[in-house]
Amino acid sequence: MSNTSIENVTSTTDKLKLGLAILVIMAGIVGFSVLESKLPMVARIIIFVASLGVAAAIAWMSEPGRRTIAFAHESYSEVKRVVWPTRKETLQMTGIVFAFVAVMGLFLWILDKLVQWLLFGVLLGWK
Repeated sequence: MSNTSIENVTSTTDKLKLGLAILVIMAGIVGFSVLESKLPMVARIIIFVASLGVAAAIAWMSEPGRRTIAFAHESYSEVKRVVWPTRKETLQMTGIVFAFVAVMGLFLWILDKLVQWLLFGVLLGWK
């Protein structure tokens, strides 16, 4: 078990901000559905995407939003430090995986035929 603690939203203002963000998203969904006969599809999509943007801006202003942005920034920094395999290494590993799958497929096919022969041919006497 880990000793890390789980951080919850405890501030009332943060709860209100996140609740407002959810309401804005719901309003975007309702607006997309209700305006079906009045507006073209492109305008409805723009309204929905705008509601997502407004909700993201509201959520970003809360403490959990700032923590999420900080986490995304740290994750991006970590990804930049990763040493990616070369093309040659990637092709070699892919070839090994394909060969292993082919060998395992052949092994399981042989095992299946052996069990089939034992069960139906030897034990039950079916042909």
